[in-house]
Amino acid sequence: MSEQSPLGVFGRYLSLWVGLCILTGLGLGNAFPSLFQVVADLEYANVNFIVAVFIWVMIYPMMTQVDFSSLKDLGRRPRGLCITLVVNWLIKPFSMAALGILFFEHVFAGVVEPHTAKEYIAGMILLGVAPCTAMVFVWSQLTRGDAGYTLVQVSINDLIMVFAFAPIAAFLLGLTDIVVPWETLLLSVVLYVVIPLVAGYITRHTLIKRDGNGDTLKRFANHLEPYSIIGLLATVVLLFGFQAQTILDQPLVIGLIAVPLLIQSYGIFFFAYGWSYLWNVPHNIAAPAALIGTSNFFELAVAVAISLFGLHSGAALATVVGVLVEVPVMLSLVAFANRTRVYFLQTAHQ
Repeated sequence: MSEQSPLGVFGRYLSLWVGLCILTGLGLGNAFPSLFQVVADLEYANVNFIVAVFIWVMIYPMMTQVDFSSLKDLGRRPRGLCITLVVNWLIKPFSMAALGILFFEHVFAGVVEPHTAKEYIAGMILLGVAPCTAMVFVWSQLTRGDAGYTLVQVSINDLIMVFAFAPIAAFLLGLTDIVVPWETLLLSVVLYVVIPLVAGYITRHTLIKRDGNGDTLKRFANHLEPYSIIGLLATVVLLFGFQAQTILDQPLVIGLIAVPLLIQSYGIFFFAYGWSYLWNVPHNIAAPAALIGTSNFFELAVAVAISLFGLHSGAALATVVGVLVEVPVMLSLVAFANRTRVYFLQTAHQ
């Protein structure tokens, strides 16, 4: 996302657009199931071509904003980054797995079939293992965060994700007795993290080299921004179209999946935000650090869920519900962070 005015007309009302696309997908999927089946069959090695294109459209603009040169400033203020990394990689994946198992193997055990429950858990695990890279700059800007520091956090997280996503996901999925095809998981990381990241780096380097001050890059990013949102919305339409019959037959499922996702989101935020406060981290670093830990790279989670379990799976549905839940939750946390800014020492230093 662009650091300056990243929301635009689409982003400012993203919750509304996502809601409308969900309804559109459900309506179209129910009215034209054979059409969505044709689209679902356009795949190779469990990777659907149409969904892959839309996800690349979403991810690529975000990756052009990742500035690895900002890593040189890491040593000056390490606390915010430390909080984000501990939350993202040592707490969040495991707490999400624990909540999924708690609710779908125990609390909701009599409501959901065991096989389907395991797929829901798998989808939630994939959300928990995918820290946000897409909407990070939006949340940072909305809380008046330090944009340069946010770039450092994104860069480090992306580097770690390239190597850590597949092993952690495979380990946690293994705990739920789901057989994980490593080839598919690794292929998904390459397709949806490594390739867009490399493409974004090459684009960024080329455009900055052209004028030396980054203006061309900013114009390019602003030009791509609407396509990123459109890619997201088109993906939502497709995913809910694929899942239309399941959702319409079992509307309770959406609420069941949302419960642990909501607990996870608010729990992670308040843990990271409270830690930042106690550690005397300035608000312009503390708020983005907590929000980054709370938000998910749902584009990657959706893609991997589809690749591993299929378009019509419970895992794919769980990641789609993650899209539905995330935007309003994050906006509510942004509002809370802004209201509590006064309680942070503005002169705090790390």
